[in-house]
Amino acid sequence: MAEYTVLLTWDDEAKVWVAENDDIPIALESGSFDTLIERVRHATPEILVENGKSADAYLNFITHRRAKAYA
Repeated sequence: MAEYTVLLTWDDEAKVWVAENDDIPIALESGSFDTLIERVRHATPEILVENGKSADAYLNFITHRRAKAYA
């Protein structure tokens, strides 16, 4: 079974979480962190099959969010 790492990054300007992975390939966004994870989980099998890969996969999620400290 394949395993993919999906990067979830907060876009402070757009106020959304963005999911990216070049191997799947996927680029989705949502204002809700949990909703984005579910969108990725549901979209991934179809995208994998469309790209000639097995739909059976594990997803690892890594998050990145940058914020200025309060002074």
